[in-house]
Amino acid sequence: MKLQNKTTVITGSAQGIGRAIAEIFASEGSQIVVSDINAKLVQTTANEIKEKFNVDTIAIQGNVSNLKDCEALAKASLDKFSKIDILINNAGITKDNLVLRMSEAEWNAVIEVNLSGVFNCIKAISKSMLRRRSGRIINIASVVGQMGNIGQINYSASKGGVIAITKTCAREFATRNILVNAVAPGFIRTAMTDKLTEEKKRVMSLAIPLARLGEASDVAKAVLFLASDDSSYITGHVLAVNGGMYM
Repeated sequence: MKLQNKTTVITGSAQGIGRAIAEIFASEGSQIVVSDINAKLVQTTANEIKEKFNVDTIAIQGNVSNLKDCEALAKASLDKFSKIDILINNAGITKDNLVLRMSEAEWNAVIEVNLSGVFNCIKAISKSMLRRRSGRIINIASVVGQMGNIGQINYSASKGGVIAITKTCAREFATRNILVNAVAPGFIRTAMTDKLTEEKKRVMSLAIPLARLGEASDVAKAVLFLASDDSSYITGHVLAVNGGMYM
């Protein structure tokens, strides 16, 4: 098992890509801190992962845009497991609109969760990693943070910022043996994309050289690689999981 005796904190992990990451990490032996804003769903997910993979879990409800919630997440995780080996910053939201139609509230909401949330979690959780001189931080960015996308100026800006955070933290934390990387998914099949019509999915696929949407498991496997010893000489890197959509 690649993550035996490791403890992993995953934000936004009650469902979707976050849950897929939590499950593959649990299958590799990691203890899992399931963190999400949905209190009921976060507890259900933690219980199901514990039962399915026979690993210790804890459910922590919180909003990553609130620094105090992130500090509480760090404390609860350390109280339960005594250490945090891996942090996965996955929590994110979308509020799409064209530039001239986007409200200040739509802009701020996405920036606060997707960008400030990553800063808050790293600030709160890296302290224990720095003391132990060991750790992995993996931030979930996006292909649109690299190439932009119509109607997503807030989301694109937030994910481009996540990439910049990744590179800066990689430089700051390298001397303490903390590796910081990002995964940039393309169009991934999730509950949100499942609601799209088949025609819309077909149009999306035309922009992808592999001619299909990715799966949450594709992202989870990339994150696992960056969290494992297989990537011990990689930091400050953005790993694209986009089917060739952006090269």
